[in-house]
Amino acid sequence: MQKTYRSIFISDVHLGTRDCQADRLNNFLKHNTCDTLYLVGDIIDAWRIQQNKWRWKQSHTNVVRRVLGHAKRGTRVVYIAGNHDEFLRPMIPYGFNFGLIEICNQTEHTGADGRHYLVVHGDMFDGITRLAPWLSFLGDAAYDLILIWNTRFNWLRHKLGFGYWSLSKYLKHRVKKAVDFIFQFEQNLANYCRKRGFDGVICGHIHHAEIREINGVTYMNDGDWVESCTALVEHHDGKWEIVTWTLEKDNEITG
Repeated sequence: MQKTYRSIFISDVHLGTRDCQADRLNNFLKHNTCDTLYLVGDIIDAWRIQQNKWRWKQSHTNVVRRVLGHAKRGTRVVYIAGNHDEFLRPMIPYGFNFGLIEICNQTEHTGADGRHYLVVHGDMFDGITRLAPWLSFLGDAAYDLILIWNTRFNWLRHKLGFGYWSLSKYLKHRVKKAVDFIFQFEQNLANYCRKRGFDGVICGHIHHAEIREINGVTYMNDGDWVESCTALVEHHDGKWEIVTWTLEKDNEITG
């Protein structure tokens, strides 16, 4: 069964890394279509490619083909560059597009309700990335280590008959709360949008899906496809929703 939305927003896929949930994303894109598909940054992890630590699988190629297939069938596809795929940014001023896919640094989305939303990856508003790039790389390496520990930890839990528990998500959430307190990531985005006259913002970057109001501005984060496997969707009636594509949904459709 296929669902059709007015728009779908996905980010932080990190194609080229071992922990990218490409198979699940491919399944999601197979069974969910839209008028406009926004790729909100960090779709390809160029950091890993530059460090020669990348892991490109057939499933990663399948995601690229699936996106291109949507574009060929008439879906408008907009790719907003993030910090992990910032190699695209120097080409944006020259009007560079990848075939039918539009490339930009940020864009405006007009909702079905007529409200105007800024669509941006969000790294430029993250004090860690903006003020201390070296700390971002250090944090990224630590995150990889946590993911390795998380894999081994859950293998043991599985052997003991327990369900999946994300150690990396738990630790990152606790640390990120402190980081957000210092750099006020969400508030910076909301304040910027209010000054520019936007009604809301749609972003990624911090891998934490959420819809909430901040000082009169609608803040929406579409999450990631490394752990949570979430997408932000806009229904044709203007309703916004975060969809989590679980293993159970995979099994319901493919089983």
